Amino acid sequence: MAQGATELRESTTVVVIGAGPAGLTVANLLRRRGIDCVVLERRARAHVEQRQRAGIVETRAVRMFHEWGLADQVLGGVPLSGFLEIRIAGESHLLSQDDGSEGPPARLCPQQVLVQNLLSTYVADGGDLRFEAADVSLHDLTGDRATVRYRDPSGAARAIDCAFVAGCDGDHGVSRASIPDGVLTAYPFDHGIAWLTVLADAPPSVHPLMAVSPHGFAAHFARGPRASRFYLQCPPDDHSDAWPDDRVWSQLRARLGDPALVSGPITERELFQLRSIVHDPMDHGRLFLVGDAAHIVSPMGGKGMNLALYDAEVFAHAVSDFLHHNDDTGLRSYSPRCLRRVWNDQEFSHWLTQTLHDAGDHTLAGPFRHGLARARLDRLTTSPTAARAFAELMAGLA
Repeated sequence: MAQGATELRESTTVVVIGAGPAGLTVANLLRRRGIDCVVLERRARAHVEQRQRAGIVETRAVRMFHEWGLADQVLGGVPLSGFLEIRIAGESHLLSQDDGSEGPPARLCPQQVLVQNLLSTYVADGGDLRFEAADVSLHDLTGDRATVRYRDPSGAARAIDCAFVAGCDGDHGVSRASIPDGVLTAYPFDHGIAWLTVLADAPPSVHPLMAVSPHGFAAHFARGPRASRFYLQCPPDDHSDAWPDDRVWSQLRARLGDPALVSGPITERELFQLRSIVHDPMDHGRLFLVGDAAHIVSPMGGKGMNLALYDAEVFAHAVSDFLHHNDDTGLRSYSPRCLRRVWNDQEFSHWLTQTLHDAGDHTLAGPFRHGLARARLDRLTTSPTAARAFAELMAGLA
């Protein structure tokens, strides 16, 4: 956007780009520390509040919201049952999610519920949240003050001077694209697997369920008292049109080992590729990348949204320490500290993805990898030590 004489200028401490879980968590945490910020979101409020994504807030993140005094306001849903079911060729194995620590457990909280609650809490606390912000652009990121320009819904040109920018606008947002070529190194990985994800008005599973069978991987998760999210492994070049309702339900019954699985109206279906990417570093001058703007993790293990919540807390602490105590240690260590957890969760997600898919159809992975994966599952379901380590990783406490 070109700077013009009619540009309306203002200033704040932090501009947050994006009103998803990462951006709204950053904004709420900053408000808790008395730090002014403005949140810019290119979409309309209705779109932001209804977009359905991840549904589990891991134990570490639940305790984070408690520590900041936000749990009662933002955590909807219900505590998880405490068990994860892994079904191998129809045989059920319950893994305890008790990691041995004390404190509130993980919660089943659909992303749209978390976003709605974060949004309402931020606005009720006097937060400045601006929807339908068009043509957002970032300037002077390595100067004394950064500037964020955009057009408001009326078309008026606006500019906000700020000390910091939190780039929370995802993998395809303007934040990371504003960093000059050569500054970041990208580490992408294609898992070579696709999932068909299906949202249906069907009874939820008693426990989060992941199933391995010769027909391929499948999963069944609750998305409310009368709704379920299902996942079906499929070839990377497949199309959702190839999955009519009858095929979806027959494959789910076969892969989940549940011939009596109750079906229901399918309200949403989407096919996507499992991929991962890490960008290093996660900052540039006054811009700090948070969540999907810096990293994408495959959905196995439910780490994507929870990594974003972790980044948000690290950033909020760093800004608070600098402004209130003139301590820039957190700002300087933001990227390495976040990336340490990013790589840890990437490894866990990759391990779980590889294990549960290789253990299924041996014609895809080959007999050797199939045997390795079955050995991992055997150890996981028979060794208390292995199960305890798995619980710590799932909880986000390892």
